[in-house]
Amino acid sequence: MSALDELRALFATARFDLGEEADEALRSLADENASWARTMPARLARAGILELGFARLLAAELRISLEGGERLERVARPAIFVANHSSHLDAPLILTSLPVAWRDQTAVAAAADYFFTTWWMSAAASLAFNLYPVGRGGSRRAPGLSRNLLAEGWSLLIFPEGSRSADGKLGRFKPGAAALAVDLGLPVVPVALHGTYRAMPRGRNWPIPGRPRVGVRFGGALTPETGETVTAFSRRCRRALEALLEEDESTWWQTVRTREEKPTPAEMPHASWRRIWESSRPDRP
Repeated sequence: MSALDELRALFATARFDLGEEADEALRSLADENASWARTMPARLARAGILELGFARLLAAELRISLEGGERLERVARPAIFVANHSSHLDAPLILTSLPVAWRDQTAVAAAADYFFTTWWMSAAASLAFNLYPVGRGGSRRAPGLSRNLLAEGWSLLIFPEGSRSADGKLGRFKPGAAALAVDLGLPVVPVALHGTYRAMPRGRNWPIPGRPRVGVRFGGALTPETGETVTAFSRRCRRALEALLEEDESTWWQTVRTREEKPTPAEMPHASWRRIWESSRPDRP
């Protein structure tokens, strides 16, 4: 069995037999805030895991296109990245697409009731992706841990939909990311992920065969305006992300021309089966 096959089997079974001593040591690391994952030893380990592990693995399994990365050169840190979410590929794709300086100082918000329910999942995910736990409630009140991380200079990656899309289409935004930006006056960078639902939707633990195409597109930073409410800014962030997603289907100019003339695919009242079919259609030649 090759190393790649062994790694596939590890992800498929998600079982780790490390022995009692290692088991107890990792349990002590899986604290509720995953603060150990932001220490220097963990950051150095994560740099190797992402660059030598996940970046190469993703490149072997997917055909990845990256656009808009140069826009980050004009963004002040810390910042809040907001992205559409339809696959477990999303976080590693964004992290490996970020410049190293950004990647090293970015934490990823993750559902506490999913990634932090078992010690081994909490420890592994926190080490690999610098996850920290958040609730799914989407309260307008900026979460304390997120606020503390931003105050310490950490940028955040937040999926405002709160969960993976069931049909690959952009869902409603919860106001947490917008509340943080409005309260602290920080920039929000929309990140459009294209093709991840088709490549590895819910129910799969490995990308489909054939190296499907996926895209990561960074948009221009958005800054809350004076007097802008959380609701208004959240809507503006969602519209910006929608526009980036539409650019993958057409061009920037066509997106600008047609945006006021017709609803976006996410707004059209299709049946769920049709939305799933559109999101999972095969790659274009």
